[in-house]
Amino acid sequence: MQVKAEVGSSLTTAEYIELEKRYGAFNYAPLDVVVKEASGVWVHDAEGNKYMDCLAAYSALNQGHCHPAILETMIDQAKRVTLTSRAFRNEQLPLLCRDLHELTGMEMTLPMNSGAEAVETALKAARRWGYEKKGIPVDEAEIIVCAGNFHGRTITIVSFTTEDAYRKGFGPYTPGFKVVPYGDAEAVRKAITPKTCAFLVEPIQGEAGIIIPPKGYLEECHAACKENNVLFMLDEIQSGLGRSGKLFAYMHEDVRPDAIITGKALSGGYYPVSAVIATGELLGVFRPGEHGSTFGGNPLGCAVARTALRVLQEENLCERSEELGSYLLEKLRGVRSPIIREVRGRGLWIGIELTKPARPFCEELMREGLLCKETHDFVIRIAPPLVVTQEELDWAFERFEKVLTKTI
Repeated sequence: MQVKAEVGSSLTTAEYIELEKRYGAFNYAPLDVVVKEASGVWVHDAEGNKYMDCLAAYSALNQGHCHPAILETMIDQAKRVTLTSRAFRNEQLPLLCRDLHELTGMEMTLPMNSGAEAVETALKAARRWGYEKKGIPVDEAEIIVCAGNFHGRTITIVSFTTEDAYRKGFGPYTPGFKVVPYGDAEAVRKAITPKTCAFLVEPIQGEAGIIIPPKGYLEECHAACKENNVLFMLDEIQSGLGRSGKLFAYMHEDVRPDAIITGKALSGGYYPVSAVIATGELLGVFRPGEHGSTFGGNPLGCAVARTALRVLQEENLCERSEELGSYLLEKLRGVRSPIIREVRGRGLWIGIELTKPARPFCEELMREGLLCKETHDFVIRIAPPLVVTQEELDWAFERFEKVLTKTI
């Protein structure tokens, strides 16, 4: 019997929502739009209504929805081999590792699937490095993190979040983490002890509301780490791969990390692919059998990631992000509205902080044909695919201005 694939159905938006409410867990509060088709920066709902995507799946779609080159790679690779597990070698893994080395200069890559898995991998590597390379007493390693951080949702990661909604009810928590204020390099320096193995930080805090640290912050933190033999590890899962106007956000300053954690746009939205890209000294602490993943480094994911990276380079998406982000930021800062507290951003990554809860404004923007999402209650996060044009941004700006200057 030949099995026919079921791609979609002809239910209405209300019917899809009712099904999800009946059978799905309530761990998200999405806007009530059901996306059925997408291309570039545009999506269509179950009734065929058109919207501009100004969230890009939290920056996983920097290359745009359904990019044809990545799609072609995915189909071609899926016809040949999709998964071998790491029990065997495959042809795509070494090529991805080489490509990431050439892009970053880092010596080793360890691919995983989700961003949270990559963060967990970096944390494990940092602790092992602390014991084997720095001589920290076993089980006493400390890792410094920042208030307002978002690195994922595993038990260990929520153990060092400062956001109560991510943490409450999930204890007991994993020990070994110190939290310092974000943007305060002196606090990092003071928190370092002989037992500190690493400092983990987002160059720009996305989930916290597009929080940009003071100029020179990364350089000062990097110096403090180097002076005290502490690993400098950067979570670039959201901020990386063009979102901030550079390939990685740390490149806005003169620093060289020991580890870059990446994901999301690494696969252009087609497949979960993440990676820790690091020095050989750090990733060299892993030996066979000590860490792994059934799907991590699979040939389908690696092939997709290689093309996703090539699209970023060949279409100059980092440069587009820098140019168009500055353009949109300037226009948004010119909007006169009593509800706007601050407009901040870097590249095509902008936060509009309001004096009122942002959710009703996001709902109104949806009715205007523009999709974005609130974060930390009062911030509208704007992060369109980097393939967006200036004309499309002008179209979006008209709707932002309209909604932000009306009474809701």
